[in-house]
Amino acid sequence: MVALTIDTEVHPPKILLIRGTVELDEVDGIPQEYLRMNGSYQMSAEQRVQWEREVRSLYDGMVRIVVTPTWAKLIDFETTLPSAVQELVERRSARQEAV
Repeated sequence: MVALTIDTEVHPPKILLIRGTVELDEVDGIPQEYLRMNGSYQMSAEQRVQWEREVRSLYDGMVRIVVTPTWAKLIDFETTLPSAVQELVERRSARQEAV
């Protein structure tokens, strides 16, 4: 069983909560996902080829972590709030209406 939280570093934050199961998948060589994920770095085509060659020379294999979600929730602080924050907002509204 695993629980993951993935969030952004900008405001308002967006938070993805995931619960599920995990399997470890041993991979010979370098998984394509790893190479694609690291493709976001700014490199020239020549630098990219050199980087991939270097990575492939360092590792005989890797372990891919495969998550199968059983539950997920997105909290974006615009349309969805954490329940504790939602409760505070509702209490504030009730206090304002009582005045």
